[in-house]
Amino acid sequence: MSEIDGLALRKACGRFATGVTVVTTTDAGGDHGMTANAFMSVSLDPPLIMVSLDNRAKMLERLRASGRYAVSILAEGMERTALHFAGRYDPDLTEILKARDGLPVVPGAAVHLLADVVSEVPAGDHTLFIGHVRDIHHDEDAAPLLFWSGQFQRLMDHA
Repeated sequence: MSEIDGLALRKACGRFATGVTVVTTTDAGGDHGMTANAFMSVSLDPPLIMVSLDNRAKMLERLRASGRYAVSILAEGMERTALHFAGRYDPDLTEILKARDGLPVVPGAAVHLLADVVSEVPAGDHTLFIGHVRDIHHDEDAAPLLFWSGQFQRLMDHA
């Protein structure tokens, strides 16, 4: 097998269009959130989702401490929110998170999923957190914010 350059792999995987999420949790230090597109549905029965966190992410220990998390799937037009939670501080968004059943979520997101961690799986330089979904809220009319090839995108047409 040949050596695979990490940057080349990242660029290749960037050609796969994804949604944009903000993963949030709360612990003794307060509410925390980070933008992530490494999110997926794992199982319908039981209802399981998964987020992948870099082992260097501040969110990793916070999520471990809380044992639960929320995923806000961002809606079209929420680019500023995505950038804020990706580390590009926006003073207008410092108080954006709102509580939903004891977890912080992003208001105006297309979907909110609240989950309890049931499994933590080491995976190279990341850790996968599989969560049992205990609450769902979604806006049937909201179009998703997309990410492709290093840029935010929108659906051409949605009904």
